Amino acid sequence: MVMLLLTSLFQWWYGDGFRERIHINSGRLENIIDYFSFSLLLKTLFSPYRQISAGTTQGSLEVKMRAMLDKLFSRVIGMVIRLMILIVGAIVIGVLVTYSLVSIITWAILPILPIVGVILMGTGWTLEWIR
Repeated sequence: MVMLLLTSLFQWWYGDGFRERIHINSGRLENIIDYFSFSLLLKTLFSPYRQISAGTTQGSLEVKMRAMLDKLFSRVIGMVIRLMILIVGAIVIGVLVTYSLVSIITWAILPILPIVGVILMGTGWTLEWIR
């Protein structure tokens, strides 16, 4: 009876449980990629940032030059902000990928640790070095 229970547990752990863990981690990664929307940020990298008057300007040369500088300044601000968001997004994704890999590896080795502990204790191995 106990062997059947352990067999079922290991079968679930390394079967459906493992697939579910991978599915959860990949879903989390997809959500973060969608949240930062890298493709949209790259497409609009040099677009003006929250500029209300992006149309053509009528008036004297001074008015047109001022409008051109305003648009240029708005584009530079937009590029800087979008680049910072891209960098932060890349860092977040890197951390999340690392966490996901550690999570999956931990999931895979966790059931084996008690067995390893029993074997080590049976051989006389102790944790004297911790003190």
